Amino acid sequence: MKRRNLLATAAMGLTLAFGGAAFAQGMDKVKACFVYVGPIGDGGWTFQHHEGALAVQKEFGDKVEIQWQENVPEGADAERVLTQMALGGCNIIFTTSFGYMDPTNAVAAKFPDVKFEHATGFKREHPNVTTYNARFYEGRAVQGHIAGKMTKSNKIGYIGSFPIPEVIMGINSYYLHAKKVNPNVELSVVWAFTWFDPAKEADAAKALIDQGVDVIASHTDSTAPLAEAAKTNGAVIGFGQASDMAEYKDGPRVSSIIDNWAPYYVKRVGALLDGTYAQQDAWEGIAGGEVEIGEITDKVPADVKAEAEALRDAIAAGTYHPFTGPINKQDGSPWLAEGATAPDGDLLGMNFYVEGIVGDIPQ
Repeated sequence: MKRRNLLATAAMGLTLAFGGAAFAQGMDKVKACFVYVGPIGDGGWTFQHHEGALAVQKEFGDKVEIQWQENVPEGADAERVLTQMALGGCNIIFTTSFGYMDPTNAVAAKFPDVKFEHATGFKREHPNVTTYNARFYEGRAVQGHIAGKMTKSNKIGYIGSFPIPEVIMGINSYYLHAKKVNPNVELSVVWAFTWFDPAKEADAAKALIDQGVDVIASHTDSTAPLAEAAKTNGAVIGFGQASDMAEYKDGPRVSSIIDNWAPYYVKRVGALLDGTYAQQDAWEGIAGGEVEIGEITDKVPADVKAEAEALRDAIAAGTYHPFTGPINKQDGSPWLAEGATAPDGDLLGMNFYVEGIVGDIPQ
């Protein structure tokens, strides 16, 4: 996937309340289609999107037909698949990976009567394109708190997929909250340069473990990092990513971030049916139910669990923002003053590490 212009996302923060005109006429039946970057059995990102699709089918019954395609590469293949779906009668198409952004807008231009919804991107170049995302960095704050408290080596790790703002803000949030509770903590980041490739994800986890890391978070789509942690006989713990990954609850998984797309998909397809659909940009988090914190297991001491749950609840209540100053950038220059919180535009254009993280962001 080509690296995008990160600064272009900064303007997105000004448009989070953006909404276009509603479509006044409802539909008797909707064909809702989904394009997935990985397999629906990945146990992570794509699995959760497909659970959302199935929730749509369950909610509306015979008023909705769903269709999906797995393992669609980002790029020209995505444009071909989207074109086929539009020609095949899809009324709304959900494109569920960042690298589908340009193909989504290109095909939307050719099919103005089809609604396109792109996950995690920022381009809405046509009236029939909507963008949606989740505030994953909120969940990373909770994971960071647990990591900082649980590490014995004071070395925690993070597996990054691609160096885009969504991933960078997660790394920063994870580190900041680990550092708050453990000033001695050090973070190592390994970039896998893939969303879903279990072999590469496993190699990244091995590299972190070889560096002495004993807590691993990841922003990739498979369970491979947890599988590697499981081989350490309890020496390394980790977190479920995108899905609960509950099969590792008796092993290294101590909690998880769960991406719950079902409410959003049900709402958007329902809006097409009842005639209230409008172009928008959505970015919900813990409060909106799109980011859930999976069960914190008994491996986590009771006091740490209580603290993590209190942090989750404060974020949900809006009484705490994970990016609250004072925070400096990696080079020591000020970013957020005491008590200031990060504007959405800053987060959506984030292309820097915070102070204390060692290493460079790949260009």
